[in-house]
Amino acid sequence: MKQNNKAVVCYTDGGARGNPGPAGIGIVIKNSDGTDIKKINEYIGDNITNNIAEYCAVIRLFEELIKLKIKTATVNLDSELVVNQLTGNYRVKDEKLKLLAIKVKTLENQLESVSYHYIPREQNKEADKLVNIALNLNIK
Repeated sequence: MKQNNKAVVCYTDGGARGNPGPAGIGIVIKNSDGTDIKKINEYIGDNITNNIAEYCAVIRLFEELIKLKIKTATVNLDSELVVNQLTGNYRVKDEKLKLLAIKVKTLENQLESVSYHYIPREQNKEADKLVNIALNLNIK
């Protein structure tokens, strides 16, 4: 497959009902002109916290970008904590989150350029909707 050097804009969200509880992720990958490249919604399991779900969404995003051979990404999240941890503004103290942050950074290193941005939840509705679809389809 030919390497794709164009930049993409991504929206990720992760959520758990009950925190911890059943959790899902939502991912939207768009071209710079705003057209959709791919949407992903997945149920990721039970007894998972919101923060873990947020990290899982970023990990799944990077796995997809690597598969699509996309090298430059702007990643928008509505989790201030995760954005600040991934940009180095906050230390990652929780051991489970530390392991996930290391995995994010390992995957991130396979891309040429990544930037993280906090956005208000209202600007992340598409990814949030995908989380809820994943949860609704997999909760018994």
